[in-house]
Amino acid sequence: MLLAERFPRLWHWGQAMFLVFPLLPIWGSLGLFIVAVIAIQKQWRELLKRPIFWGLGGMPLWLIITSITAHDPQRAWLGTANFIPFFVVFLGISLLVETPTQLRRLAWLAVASGVVISILGIGQITLGWIIPEQGWLGWGLDKGGDPSQRLASIFMYANITAAYLLVVFTLTMGLWVENYRWRKQQWWQWLGLTVAILIIAIALILTSSRNAWGGAFLVTLAFVIYLRWYEILAVIGMGVAAITGAAFAPSPIKGWLRQVVPRYFWARLNDQQYGDRAVETLRITQWEFSWNLTQQRPIFGWGLRNFSPLYQAQTETWLGHPHNLPLMLSAEIGIPGALLFVGLIGSAIARATMLLRIWSKLAPIPSEKQWQQDKLMLLTFILAFCALSVFNLLDVTLFDLRTNLLGWLLLAGIDGVTHYHRNFFWGIKLMS
Repeated sequence: MLLAERFPRLWHWGQAMFLVFPLLPIWGSLGLFIVAVIAIQKQWRELLKRPIFWGLGGMPLWLIITSITAHDPQRAWLGTANFIPFFVVFLGISLLVETPTQLRRLAWLAVASGVVISILGIGQITLGWIIPEQGWLGWGLDKGGDPSQRLASIFMYANITAAYLLVVFTLTMGLWVENYRWRKQQWWQWLGLTVAILIIAIALILTSSRNAWGGAFLVTLAFVIYLRWYEILAVIGMGVAAITGAAFAPSPIKGWLRQVVPRYFWARLNDQQYGDRAVETLRITQWEFSWNLTQQRPIFGWGLRNFSPLYQAQTETWLGHPHNLPLMLSAEIGIPGALLFVGLIGSAIARATMLLRIWSKLAPIPSEKQWQQDKLMLLTFILAFCALSVFNLLDVTLFDLRTNLLGWLLLAGIDGVTHYHRNFFWGIKLMS
């Protein structure tokens, strides 16, 4: 019997906290942590059977070792707060969320909070909305965004907002496709999701984040291919080619294209929008420095949160991170720790992907409608998590409570559903 069915109140509280945590980050995150701890307490024997539990159990030990050997141990110990509590949330929520129906419910809740955040951000940029920072809220709304003229909404920076909206955009697209294919009689849901996609897409564009633009393009591409809308695929391809050409093509081609493509897009793409940048602020400079740190201490690294002071000492420029999560981890917790972290996450996604490949064989009735809808929902969560992961190859989002937690919640749902279907998976594998 599902844990959510045995303890429905726990599942209801989990949904409520999932809905509010983007808007009330402190209270919502604390609530999700409590829900996860209760789930672990009620189902800890089941947790012991999962290999990923033992892998994640080794991560805190490694983080403790690297904190002891860190360049600045105090900073490293503080940095563990960005990891260890989230491991607990992941393990607990993966016990609670076990079916695609639950994933669908979480997706709808994400859309609801995402639309509110998008509207606040659009008002921030277009109407100059301001909300003074409130301690009980955990956020404020600055006029004009942060940085200026880039939508940040209730987050501390535009890129963080972009990462969050990229995930919500993906979940909304998945629900839209589901309603389009199988629930056309419920046209009001499809219409509402269409409006939600437009609102979130506008907010995503206004963040002026190239990473998010690229991620949204790839997600849209994936769903268009899923629907086999090859004509639309051609239109999207021409649009992307026009924007790319306006940014990088030789003259006179780029001159012609710039008469059609808004400057907002091509100037941001080739970085002309913000003029010349100092070498120290370029990603390639940060990546080279991170790799040099890794080569100097390849085993235990320099300790969590130690990149910033080391980079500042070398370049006299402060940066919160090197804009690449794997490189940051290899520099701060060593190559073994980075490989363990990436390997654990990669194994969860690999298992879910293998489950998708045989999903049709698991259907009680071939091509059964609900079964195919569930497959789409699992695929949507995988796409959302992969989009966030790709985003972290060019940025680092784990220093923001909400985006960090959102990533672990996505992974928890994926792993919980995969584990629930493990008997079907192994049965098919043994038969093949």
